[in-house]
Amino acid sequence: MEIKWHLIVVVFSFILVLVVGTFIYHNVEGWGYLDSTYFMVITATTIGYGDFTPQTDIGKITTIVYSFIGIAFMFYMIDCIILSLISRKIKDDKTKSKSLGNGRRLKKFKKR
Repeated sequence: MEIKWHLIVVVFSFILVLVVGTFIYHNVEGWGYLDSTYFMVITATTIGYGDFTPQTDIGKITTIVYSFIGIAFMFYMIDCIILSLISRKIKDDKTKSKSLGNGRRLKKFKKR
């Protein structure tokens, strides 16, 4: 349960960073909201097509700062998602092993 809340907080924090960055690029570079969001996602995922590049000094500084923050958030979100999936798998495996009963498990792994 703790992992699920942690993942939700990380995802919403990343969305907040995307929204703030979108408004910054919209106001500083004069891009539309969709183009600004697109640039933010492309930068955070390290794809970097190069079809949009900031032209102002504030836009360039924002990109430098956002690159570190956005990329770190992406990797951290991926880590949280993988951890959540692994913990769910472990929990499912424990539930299945309990349903088999201890006697069957011991016979299966008992040395002969």
